[in-house]
Amino acid sequence: MRRLFALFLAIALWFGVMPATPAEASVLTPCKDNPAFIQRAKNAVGDQAKARFELYSQVNCGEEGLPHLIPDIGRGNENQFVIPAILFLYIAGWIGWVGRAYLIAARASGNAEEKEIIIDIPLAIRCVAQGPLWPLLAVKELASGELTARDNEITISPR
Repeated sequence: MRRLFALFLAIALWFGVMPATPAEASVLTPCKDNPAFIQRAKNAVGDQAKARFELYSQVNCGEEGLPHLIPDIGRGNENQFVIPAILFLYIAGWIGWVGRAYLIAARASGNAEEKEIIIDIPLAIRCVAQGPLWPLLAVKELASGELTARDNEITISPR
């Protein structure tokens, strides 16, 4: 009975009571038609600020005249949110993968504590050089089992 109720609740929450409303249907208006944005653009000082307002005039603004990003795929907003988000995740993964590779290589060398304090530049450059391929290396290590820990290596709290 509990599972049936949980299934019913999950389906009800999944479909929801309210229909999904696109972000453009809310209070957002094109910035070029927004009076508050136009006033802000008129008050802009300098060529760089005016160029920035010119670029922002192509996106949607709220009632206060400030541009809003719409994190929605398929509406022509890829350059506003999706592409920068993917690029951020790639760079963050690159940094994390390089740091992980350096720590693993330092541990294998025998004097890990010293290499964590005084960075071994040739080793760090080798780790950074493999960084751009981190998604492929992660898939390879996941498939081979190197990326995850075995069950007997995971400690369990006695509580």
